[in-house]
Amino acid sequence: MDFGPLNISQTTNTASSDFGRIIFHSPSGVLRPDSPRDISLLLSFLSASAFSQLTVAARGAGHSIHGQAQALDGIVIMMDSLPPTIEIHRRRNGEAGFSYADVNGGVLWVELLEESLKVGLAPRSWTDYLYLSIGGTLSNGGISGQAFKYGPQISNVLQLDVITGKGELVTCSPTRSSELFYAVLGGLGQFGIITSARILLQDAPHKVRWLRAFYEDFDIFTRDQELLISMPDKVDYVEGFMVLNEKSLHGSSIAFPSYMDSIPQLPKGSSKVYYCIEFAVHVYQAKDSFIEQVVEEILRQMSYMPSRIYSVEVSYFDFLNRVRMEEMELRRRDVWDVPHPWLNMFVPKSGIREFRVLLMEHISPEDFEGPVLIYPLLREKWSTNTSAVLPEVGAASTVGGGDDEVVYIVGVLRSTPSNCPPACLHELLRRHHHIAEAAIGGQVGAKQYLPHHQTARQWREHFGRRWERFAAWKARFDPLNILAPGQGILLLHSSQ
Repeated sequence: MDFGPLNISQTTNTASSDFGRIIFHSPSGVLRPDSPRDISLLLSFLSASAFSQLTVAARGAGHSIHGQAQALDGIVIMMDSLPPTIEIHRRRNGEAGFSYADVNGGVLWVELLEESLKVGLAPRSWTDYLYLSIGGTLSNGGISGQAFKYGPQISNVLQLDVITGKGELVTCSPTRSSELFYAVLGGLGQFGIITSARILLQDAPHKVRWLRAFYEDFDIFTRDQELLISMPDKVDYVEGFMVLNEKSLHGSSIAFPSYMDSIPQLPKGSSKVYYCIEFAVHVYQAKDSFIEQVVEEILRQMSYMPSRIYSVEVSYFDFLNRVRMEEMELRRRDVWDVPHPWLNMFVPKSGIREFRVLLMEHISPEDFEGPVLIYPLLREKWSTNTSAVLPEVGAASTVGGGDDEVVYIVGVLRSTPSNCPPACLHELLRRHHHIAEAAIGGQVGAKQYLPHHQTARQWREHFGRRWERFAAWKARFDPLNILAPGQGILLLHSSQ
């Protein structure tokens, strides 16, 4: 197959796997582009030739779970081959506008952080793990404990350069080719490949005061989380997790090693589950005498277990890069490159208690490997113009005013044990599928984040009222269904 000046490699090993280690689809070739023009040439060629049945997937850091960045018998574009361009633009005093960074789509968030910190700036919204590509997270959402305050990463983008499925290179923003701009953000790679992004920056803090509080009661745990996100002028980060067993404590972070003996002991075989809130306050000066006062004011309003509050102060970089330390430990133990049958769900506030019950019916706390994250987001921080999907307003039976405004993200970030054969992995996937289906179809009213659906009906239900718009965008920007076949959404197009 002749692609003219493009060098399509037949070495495809890396392109047929991902972090999930569940799906292994081999492409027929791999493109390592020297510039966005190479990507444009490839897609233009495919959309105008007899080879239009070939599909194309853009691969960033390969952190997908279910083969979303793979292309069976197609072509995978290795976005890390693009020159790692990062240009920082600081707004001068008295100048209108914002500070921002122009970065290519294959740059990792940790690379942007390192570069922007050199001039005292940083992006506002993050993911927990920084070794992800900018184009990859913007194609999904991009969330962490800052999202309640600043929204997801897709709410902090000023402009994009996108190559559509027709090979067109388009610069887009909220005021320029806005439909493509919003379609691509959270669009699961269906409408175009992000080759460059303009990311909003702000002044970076000097340090971070990072606190943990423990709970026995789930309702008090969620109530305190909602209290914290109601104080964006004081609190900069809020997350939480379930303490299912000792591994939950040692696997969530290594920032608190000296306190491990003081954390509630979990008897062997005990079904007792604890909960932990992590929150952080930014420190903007080397010596900030007001931080203690701010932290004390916050703690006075919380209802955590007596004497179960722990605090450390770390650099801003170390705080944001906290999961990398855990990764290094897991790699040392040779348990990083294992299957990860993860499940991520958006759950409305009115359904979070029922979802917790549903989850506990399908997991075994004593032998669970990996964290279970639970923390709240605010719907108002998510633009309805993008392709990202949250639970629909009124999806679950509300219990009081404001329930629709708060949405929880629940991340069941399970790793398979080292002695888990294929049948074991299949059973874990079956359980997670059942949890998802029950939460989506029942009274919970949940939606998947980083969705993985297998039928046209499920995808239609996922997008709900937005499906018609999504399908229209697909027909406009990728009419031949070339892009992102690993998502499985092209099943829909052929069923219309």
